[in-house]
Amino acid sequence: MSFLESFGGLALALLGGGLAAGLSCVGSAKGTGLAGEAAAGLMCEDPSKFGKAMILQVLPGTQGLYGTVVWFFSIYAIGLLNGMPDLSVMDGLRCFAACLPMALGGLLSAIAQGRVAAASINILAKKPSDWSKGLVLCGIVEFYAILSLLASMLMLNFLFLA
Repeated sequence: MSFLESFGGLALALLGGGLAAGLSCVGSAKGTGLAGEAAAGLMCEDPSKFGKAMILQVLPGTQGLYGTVVWFFSIYAIGLLNGMPDLSVMDGLRCFAACLPMALGGLLSAIAQGRVAAASINILAKKPSDWSKGLVLCGIVEFYAILSLLASMLMLNFLFLA
């Protein structure tokens, strides 16, 4: 039995789960960083708006959480929590493919949401009574992160737990 046959399936599955968590966390770090820069600028002018600015900054961080949930669900689905699974290359590839929506959706939506959150902090700076409108705009981007999470979770469920 070759190395690929012995460990290739597990390696592909772990790579998929790792990318779901890792890329989503990279996107969240970038998104929260963008919003944090805007919030820091606002704090120089008006520190009393810290609470609302922090809420807007935290929003792009949810994608990292979603990616970590997909990672955990993927290692559960392949049976890694019960010991070393004997996973075929095809099953590993299936797990990898199932994790891709969260990996890519988490990365890109977190960065986009960070940009929207930074713009929303500008709303908070100029029209504090309208800050919730920016929150709604951030929520629209969040919807697509949730769809990415749903796609990965359903595929992992149908492929391994059905």
